[in-house]
Amino acid sequence: MKDEAKDITTQPIEAQAAPEGEAATKTLATKSSDPKTAETKPSAKKRTRSSKTKDKAKAAADANAALEARIGHTFADPNLLMQAITHVSALKSGRKRGDSYQRLEFLGDHVLGLVVSDMLYHTFPNADEGELSKRLAELVRKESCADVAKSLGLLDDIKLGSVGSSADARLRKSILGDICEAVIGAIFLDGGHAAADEFVKRNWTERMHKPRRPLRDPKTVLQEWAQGKGLPTPVYREVERTGPHHDPEFRVAVDLPGLAPAEGTGGSKRAAEKVAASVMIEREGVGGGNDG
Repeated sequence: MKDEAKDITTQPIEAQAAPEGEAATKTLATKSSDPKTAETKPSAKKRTRSSKTKDKAKAAADANAALEARIGHTFADPNLLMQAITHVSALKSGRKRGDSYQRLEFLGDHVLGLVVSDMLYHTFPNADEGELSKRLAELVRKESCADVAKSLGLLDDIKLGSVGSSADARLRKSILGDICEAVIGAIFLDGGHAAADEFVKRNWTERMHKPRRPLRDPKTVLQEWAQGKGLPTPVYREVERTGPHHDPEFRVAVDLPGLAPAEGTGGSKRAAEKVAASVMIEREGVGGGNDG
């Protein structure tokens, strides 16, 4: 009997065995490159970079907090403080000079003058305008501002560009007084007159009561004192000159009859004469120098 059932054709099912050898490597590589199956964990390099960035940010924040603690003012806008200690040479290309300390220095100079003038006016009620002006000039001069900046440890905080190691040290010292005034300007903008007033009084009150140099030229003081004693005009003589031609140092003596000579040194004859006069003034107890 003839079997009339239709032939059934079956297709062979391909084995799904795991690939081996080179084929396995290619298969795994293909799977790992598939964006749907690839791992999304950050690479070790990215994690290291991120960690370094966080460390730098923390170090900068700590340094800024330490600087604010020394200054005695916590800034609502820290950018003002950064601007106050940034020299033009540190600005990136395209930045304006106004992004450096210079504009803040202009403001701080006038704020300092106002606060110190007010301090002098109330501290010395019997002083006339001339004496007050001399005291003011002494207290707000760049050297006095630089001394305040040094006492606050601002020397190493100044941000400079690439100017060379030797130039770096000289530049920091030369602009230290300017940086101090810029910090005052920054405090004024950030905290108002009260904050600036507090900063200046905290750092200038002692200096106001103890001027660091004579209020008058020591040579003038000594000459007037000598005339009052019936003595001739003091005579200054060069005792010694040392050092190279471009950077000499002079030693000068001042003579008055009946008194032992007094000596002083300086980078010029005039500077050495002033020191010699100051030495004699102090030794002889002459008034009109530091006691204004």
